[in-house]
Amino acid sequence: MTDDIIDECGKNMEKRLETFQRDLMKVRTGRASITLLDGIKVDYYGTPTPLNQVATLSTPDARTIVVAPFEKKLISDIERSIMKADLGIQPTNDGNIVRIPIPQLTEERRKGLVKNLKKMGEEARISIRHTRRDANELIKKKEKAKEIAEDESKKLQGEIQKQTDSYIKKVEERLEKKEAEVMTI
Repeated sequence: MTDDIIDECGKNMEKRLETFQRDLMKVRTGRASITLLDGIKVDYYGTPTPLNQVATLSTPDARTIVVAPFEKKLISDIERSIMKADLGIQPTNDGNIVRIPIPQLTEERRKGLVKNLKKMGEEARISIRHTRRDANELIKKKEKAKEIAEDESKKLQGEIQKQTDSYIKKVEERLEKKEAEVMTI
């Protein structure tokens, strides 16, 4: 029963870490990456459909993303969806494919992105700490209800703290890696 608390806490922290990782992928680094287009939906016969399900996405070089639709009539819809996503990029089409040039980031923009990354990292750390707090509250309730002993409660809280430290370290590592990626010209 007490292992369930630790397992559940670990699963919740893992979810928080995955969410943070997805958010990091959406931050533009000045290098072309198809993950930049994740979450963009195209109107496909009246149904919002993820871009990667109606087209092939590729990066032929470090500064260009190419979107090759499975049906040529979708080109204008794809282009419109990319512009609506407000990613700060301007797609162009040649009738067959949509090209998305990724502009070089200025030093000022890079510093702004790093500042935003630090904010995202802090939010991830806070959500992990909230998970720890919830698990600790559950343990304290069980201790008050005499379902677990005081020494077992302390031991469980210690294990949850170790787990928290581990996940916060993972957030830090991923944040540092992304910051280095953004600052690299």
